[in-house]
Amino acid sequence: MSGHAATGDEQAHPDRPRVLVARLDSFGDVLVAGPAVRAVAAGASHVTLLCGPQGAPAGRLLPGVDTVRTWAAPWVTETARPIDDAVVDEFRTLVAEERPDEAVVLTSFHQSPLPLALLLRLAGVPRVSGASVDHPGSLLDVRLRPGEDLPEDLPEPERALRIALAAGFTLPADDAGRLAVRRDVDPPDSVAGLGRYVVVHPGASVPARAWPAERHRELVSAYAAAGIPVVVTGSPGERDLTALVAGDAGIDLGGATSPAELAAVLAGAEVVVVGNTGPAHLAAAVGVPIVSLFSPVVPAVKWAPYAPLVELLGDQDAPCRLSRARECPVPGHPCLARVSVQDVLDAHRRLLDRASRITGRVPAP
Repeated sequence: MSGHAATGDEQAHPDRPRVLVARLDSFGDVLVAGPAVRAVAAGASHVTLLCGPQGAPAGRLLPGVDTVRTWAAPWVTETARPIDDAVVDEFRTLVAEERPDEAVVLTSFHQSPLPLALLLRLAGVPRVSGASVDHPGSLLDVRLRPGEDLPEDLPEPERALRIALAAGFTLPADDAGRLAVRRDVDPPDSVAGLGRYVVVHPGASVPARAWPAERHRELVSAYAAAGIPVVVTGSPGERDLTALVAGDAGIDLGGATSPAELAAVLAGAEVVVVGNTGPAHLAAAVGVPIVSLFSPVVPAVKWAPYAPLVELLGDQDAPCRLSRARECPVPGHPCLARVSVQDVLDAHRRLLDRASRITGRVPAP
């Protein structure tokens, strides 16, 4: 474990620990861990961010990260691989290469840090911190108790920060704790020369969180009729959806942007219209106003975009509330289907008005 050359930070701060920060699930989950990662970075000589395959691209955008390591945890739904001696050996090798003095395990309220804490112990990590409802025995050195010393209704970035703070890491005084990403890539040429434009991101990780595709298409047409260019974004797996939504009125970038390029596209938008999905948190991280089409299957207080300029649309008291459903359990998907194109346009106007009060600029017509 001692074969690695010391980094500049390690040489400058030999008293600071090497820290492994773990967030093993999705793209958006990793983005909301950003403030906690920066807090750890402020007190560490080296930060390794351990992500699952879905979250690693987001990890590479986060300030404060020295190394991103990707590891597919068998207990994460999207991974679904057996746990055996080979998996344990693989994890031990990863930890031996990264040489952490301690680990901070970041989880949401419905997740346990204990499976990973067990593997970290087996790999010889001497100090492990996390939030656990279940008694951790010797698996955690620092434990927060959700519902007791860790409030249940915290936004996810604040929850992660509480875990980092319990481990002994605080944000610098000049860091407000907002989401942030590295900004060193330009948008595609098709967007760079637009000036004013709106981004519409129609995809969602599960159907229960999606505004109807036809409604998105109507929105794009309404913007186009008002003379406002629209950029439609999506992942490579959403190309059919973005093509449908963009039609002849929008610029279809479905599957055409890297995460860093998507951040640049979002950053230039007047407003981003997006559901509860990873790019909503990316929009928050670049500071753009957001119309959030939010299904209440998970609580908005935890998962709404963590940003000052957000208009939340969707019936947050619908019968599907807090169900964590992947497919809508209510006929007609009323929580989002009742949101009209005009509702979105009105929310857009409210965001411009709020932004103008902050900046002193007159909103565009």
